[in-house]
Amino acid sequence: MCGVVGLLLKDPSLEPELGALLAPMIEALSDRGPDSSGIALYSGTGDDGCRRVSLASDEEVPWPAVCAGMVERFALVARPLPSGALLEVPEERSDQVGAYLAGHWPAVRTVATGRSVVVVKDTGRPEDTARAMGLAEWGGYLAVAHTRMATESAVTLLHSHPFVPAPDLCVVHNGSFSNYASVRRSLQSRGVCFDSDNDSEVAARLLAERLGAGDDLEEATRWIMKELDGFFTLVITSADGMSVVRDAFACKPAVVAETDRYVAVASEYRALAHLPDIGNADVFEPQPEEVYTWTH
Repeated sequence: MCGVVGLLLKDPSLEPELGALLAPMIEALSDRGPDSSGIALYSGTGDDGCRRVSLASDEEVPWPAVCAGMVERFALVARPLPSGALLEVPEERSDQVGAYLAGHWPAVRTVATGRSVVVVKDTGRPEDTARAMGLAEWGGYLAVAHTRMATESAVTLLHSHPFVPAPDLCVVHNGSFSNYASVRRSLQSRGVCFDSDNDSEVAARLLAERLGAGDDLEEATRWIMKELDGFFTLVITSADGMSVVRDAFACKPAVVAETDRYVAVASEYRALAHLPDIGNADVFEPQPEEVYTWTH
């Protein structure tokens, strides 16, 4: 049992409140996933020539020292976070920065890249992670988050969702896949690399492979339903919007609330109850195997 939430803002006046709206959604679902959590937030236009790089590690890392070294060597923006760091890397320096991190901080892993997305992950109760990162103060236009109760792999930071298999592409999953090991081996034989042994990452990597082959999001998502056996609710986000899909039996709960100001999805309605004008929202359960997509 895990919890998934997503929030896409249609009304720009709500963007300064993105984190404040998201934090109660995460807290409401903490009991569904008290082991660990991950939060992805999208902001900005993505046209400043920089790539956002979210760093994390399953080992103890002196994040202020990592950031200080990056600033000194590359004169870039580096911000320590409670369980990681955020870099803003000019595109032309991406390879240099990656090589420096590999050589000087081998325990540090890149958990997300993109023009718009920032990802924070941590173990422990999700509301503690939200509080430690000051989530209520973050703005943006789109967010997705996950509260995890581990069933298929270890409880570590790097096993936490969301998985980011391509720039600005995030996947969170409630459920389990029974044949993920064989699909993983097939992907590895085609050169796909993994950061964890989590079954959910297999779905994320398969999705990214299909998108890279030219599928649109709905086609790529249908490949997940074709190749992977199991029960799931998936929330998928990119810089352009958010999608939700459930398995053929709709075993894993999900509810959507849509108004002219936002679209929100969560594993349970109680995570949506505080949202603005929720009483007048169009509230519904996504139908089995139907891909719902909303664009920014």
